[in-house]
Amino acid sequence: MLAHGAVHTYEMAVPLFVVVWLTEFEVISLGLATFDVTTATVGVIVTLGYGLFGLGALPGGIMVDRLGSRRLISACLFGMGLSYILLGLAPNMVVVAAALVLWGASASVYHPAGLSLISKGVEERGTGLAYHGIAGNVGIGLGPLLATVLLLFVEWRTVALVLGAPALLAAVYASQANFDETAAVEAPETAADGGSAGESKAGSGVDSLGEFLTESRRLFAGSFVLVFVVVMCSGLYYRGVLTFLPELLRGLPGFEPIPVSSLLPGSVGSALGVEAGGGQTLKPQDYFYSGLLLVGVLGQYAGGKLTDRIPVEYGIAGAFGGLAVLALLFVPVSNAGIVPLMALGAVLGVLLFVVQPMYQATVAEYTPSGTRGLSYGFTYLGVFGVGALGGTIAGGILAFADATALFLALAGFAVVGSLLGLVLGRRAAV
Repeated sequence: MLAHGAVHTYEMAVPLFVVVWLTEFEVISLGLATFDVTTATVGVIVTLGYGLFGLGALPGGIMVDRLGSRRLISACLFGMGLSYILLGLAPNMVVVAAALVLWGASASVYHPAGLSLISKGVEERGTGLAYHGIAGNVGIGLGPLLATVLLLFVEWRTVALVLGAPALLAAVYASQANFDETAAVEAPETAADGGSAGESKAGSGVDSLGEFLTESRRLFAGSFVLVFVVVMCSGLYYRGVLTFLPELLRGLPGFEPIPVSSLLPGSVGSALGVEAGGGQTLKPQDYFYSGLLLVGVLGQYAGGKLTDRIPVEYGIAGAFGGLAVLALLFVPVSNAGIVPLMALGAVLGVLLFVVQPMYQATVAEYTPSGTRGLSYGFTYLGVFGVGALGGTIAGGILAFADATALFLALAGFAVVGSLLGLVLGRRAAV
């Protein structure tokens, strides 16, 4: 839970920095070529880090089955802390890109390691996923909120340095932790549509390229291929809606910057170094963004509990259906005023995260325990690797079209996810 919160704190602080980068930097110089800093180019840079966050999940999943979760979670925390320290020292967008690449590579091993640990070490899997998800959403919501408050008083580089330090301390703690990683595994185990544990690797993961290909073919020969497309849709929607959300909100009525001095008595402002007419301003879009993410705690808890009570396939179909409707409503509601938009944002925050424990549990249902790390590696390759393209897609659409086109594309991803949930549910009922 500690590591999960840290991963998402760093992940979701990036969109807050994007707004600053778009105004502070003018060009990206690569020596032989120079590019203007726009939503499209920044979207590509952010995708480098977010893409590695997903692409590294597959080798991370293989390593989990061989090395165990504790070692990889410790390495993940250490690498993430270093990446944010590098980000805090970045003089230009090239170094920003390098820091995001380091973060993505380090963070990529977390989800295969953490979810493999829960799926094999916790008997009440749905409840375990719920609490794990809550920790992630606390990081998702409170991390950006902390960054937002700090940005009132210090520059973004200092904020990055402050955020980087706790991960290094957490890495020390994680390296000392000791527990039974397979306490909830029963043998022999039969996985839905994934074959029995005796037919697959019993508990040692894959040892060679040949075994990797064999186990991968075994996974994708059944309904896991549909689960994989579902998680891709989740990742594309998630990254597509969140990467530029603060930037989208910035231009809407009701989101005008508010001078901090106007909210404080003169004596209090002077004591805090906030002068009347000074440059410190509250940016309502950042607080809206943080609040939406924090509300996701309710979604994670509800989604986790529902996985123990309803067929997860139909839960996935319903959640994605709701996300499609919200995408179609976002632009009209945003034009109706800040209060209706806040209501829609609260529902979006819940549904955006309801689906996560559902597809995490679905992966466990459709795969054998012996290659659970590999299974979650493929899962987060889809969620955060392929899903990272959501940032590039969103940036490109906003650069050449508008918000309406973006949310129509997001609705399309959600519709595909909902339909596949229904297909999985019907197959499971046969």
